[in-house]
Amino acid sequence: MAEPGGGRPVTVSDVQQLVRRKDEIEAQIKACYELLEGQKGVGMHEPLVDAEGFPRADIDVYQVRTARHNIICLQNDHKALMKQVEEALHKLHAREKEKHAKDEAEAMAEAMRQNQSLAQAFAKVNAVTPGSPASVSGLQVDDEIVEFGSVNANNFQNLQNIATVVQHSEGRPLSVTVIRGGRRVHVGLTPKRWAGKGLLGCNIIPLQR
Repeated sequence: MAEPGGGRPVTVSDVQQLVRRKDEIEAQIKACYELLEGQKGVGMHEPLVDAEGFPRADIDVYQVRTARHNIICLQNDHKALMKQVEEALHKLHAREKEKHAKDEAEAMAEAMRQNQSLAQAFAKVNAVTPGSPASVSGLQVDDEIVEFGSVNANNFQNLQNIATVVQHSEGRPLSVTVIRGGRRVHVGLTPKRWAGKGLLGCNIIPLQR
């Protein structure tokens, strides 16, 4: 299929237009078959002459011939159009795949840039209790903390800084940024009472740089 618009990439709208044309052709084929059905159920191959070789008087021979001719032409159009639909979908999927790969590559490049310019991690998670607020938020052991609410490497002095933020944020989500496997990950952590000790259910230790 030639790309619509002289080399313009195939769009979803192009595919929808082709499908609409396909539906129209199918409706026309159906109408032709219904016309044949109305002519004493004459199909595509029944004879149009009687036993003596004269045109049948019980049907409109001209209408039947026209309907048969139209069905053959429309079926050919339908076949060609289905091929166009298939090719358009293939191009569309290939482009989506290419775009996805490009987006992923850009996201990874951005993540790498961010990691290079990351504020230093200042603390590390070394234990997470299952079922705790920390566990529910997705915080994991070995996550290196870059930001914990308002605390970051520039203003972190000791673990009391984190404890203060936690106490003041009970019941409210905290934005926590960690480095996990070399990538920056954002976690929404809500300190709250639970079955275990404290408001988080995880253990954090300062990072020795």
